[in-house]
Amino acid sequence: MNLKKFFLSPYLLLGMAVLFWSGNFILGRGLHDRVPPIALSFWRWLTALMMILPFALWPMLKQRDVIFRYWKQLLVFGLLGVAGFSTLVYIGLKTTTATNGVLLNTTNPVFIILISHVFLKHHLSWQRVLGVALALMGVAVIVTQGDLALLVKLKLHQGDIYVLAGVLSWAMYSVYLHRRPPELTQLAFVGITVLIGTITILPFFLWELAGGAMTILSPTVLGGIFYLALFPSILAYIFWNHAVAQVGASKAGLSIYLMPVFGVLLSSLFLGEAIHVFHMTGMALIFAGIYLTNMQKTP
Repeated sequence: MNLKKFFLSPYLLLGMAVLFWSGNFILGRGLHDRVPPIALSFWRWLTALMMILPFALWPMLKQRDVIFRYWKQLLVFGLLGVAGFSTLVYIGLKTTTATNGVLLNTTNPVFIILISHVFLKHHLSWQRVLGVALALMGVAVIVTQGDLALLVKLKLHQGDIYVLAGVLSWAMYSVYLHRRPPELTQLAFVGITVLIGTITILPFFLWELAGGAMTILSPTVLGGIFYLALFPSILAYIFWNHAVAQVGASKAGLSIYLMPVFGVLLSSLFLGEAIHVFHMTGMALIFAGIYLTNMQKTP
């Protein structure tokens, strides 16, 4: 077996990225009463910037001509994929429920497929539509514990609007990755994107700070920010960007449906929570939907 080829497999990288993002949503909700949402987004990306800059600074300087040539596209990447997505999601997680957050996040592949269909003219086959429907059904089965009637009883919160806006921002970022400068190396691209996003968040962070919103520092908060900076930020973005370039945004987007699956498995592994029949049913539907969608060869 070619280990290098295995570890660079786009589907393995997608799975790792979604695994890291699962922790992002858990921490985003768990820290909401100790870290204001914009502050959490700012400290996450500032820490990520400090982590990656020692490795990305030289590639960025070496390719500064490319960066200046494509500054408009790179500005869009920083606004949508860094500043917009994380900030809006953290604002939403301050007031919405975990159930609503999971359900709204699983609309991401739907947005990606529709945006790709409208703007990139990607073919919308019956396999893809059925695959999305099966995966959504699997998520609903897990979230409602097999009682789909609970979906009609869900209450919408103001935070849901922000989470949905964040999901849309990420979908647009993913589709727009086809405009990524081909000459720009991975490190330089992630470095400049994180830099732009962090600078964009800064004035909003100062505005939130001026309003009296304070961060309650503790080992838990510092550890959470470190995790958010390294795993859901640097590593997940590198993995996601590489995988999207290989398989396309529409297929990559289906991996988002793995988030509730990872949530179930992690809860069982670390919290000792039982896995029930509805968990297995939901996971089977999700995997069937992803498989059916990926039967289509076009992106």
